[in-house]
Amino acid sequence: MTRKERARLVTEALNREYGTEMFTYLHFETPWQLLFATILSAQCTNDRVNLVTKELYQKYRTVEDFANADLSELEKDIYSTGFYKNKAKNLKACAQALLDRYNGEVPSDIDELTSLPGVGRKTANVVRGNIFHIDSIVVDTHVKRVSRLTGLTKETDPTKVEFDLMKILPKEQWTLYNVQAIAVGRTWCVSGRPKCEACILRECCMTGSAPAGKKAGQRNGKRDQKA
Repeated sequence: MTRKERARLVTEALNREYGTEMFTYLHFETPWQLLFATILSAQCTNDRVNLVTKELYQKYRTVEDFANADLSELEKDIYSTGFYKNKAKNLKACAQALLDRYNGEVPSDIDELTSLPGVGRKTANVVRGNIFHIDSIVVDTHVKRVSRLTGLTKETDPTKVEFDLMKILPKEQWTLYNVQAIAVGRTWCVSGRPKCEACILRECCMTGSAPAGKKAGQRNGKRDQKA
């Protein structure tokens, strides 16, 4: 079976389970709120970010508020998201860059987005897909793990995984695949404790079709741990 054929089976299974309506895990009302929430989500759960931003966006209501924020106070406000010093620095610098370069508006161009402090391809693609409806693939830990286990890629570098997926997934599925694969990763394909027998991608997975009692990592040695 080719990777494109595997991709078709995977996307069909995902669409049957989750439908084809777009959804997002991060709460936001404006483009900059999604941008900043995604910066905060690095090495942090979406649920935690949503708890933090619920109060954060009441205190800092505009891009200008973030640009003018007291750094030590902002650090305290986002402390529970982890790496708070670096994130606070990036939020403040990103807000200032938005004001200086784009009149406070969030750009849609991938190069312009990734030129902003704290913004890599993952964050940029979240914004492009959810705000500007530009077909984009976001590779987080769940997307990488699910994509590797279903044989859609052998890569471990997120950018290489992204480009692998772009070659085999239908373009109209790119943004949707992100949230669907995350859902699978959070529900069944949990790192270190997969629920293979119940997983909706069991028939598509390189390891999930193993006999009952055989753990997902056994067939591929340490590969799953790296994913």
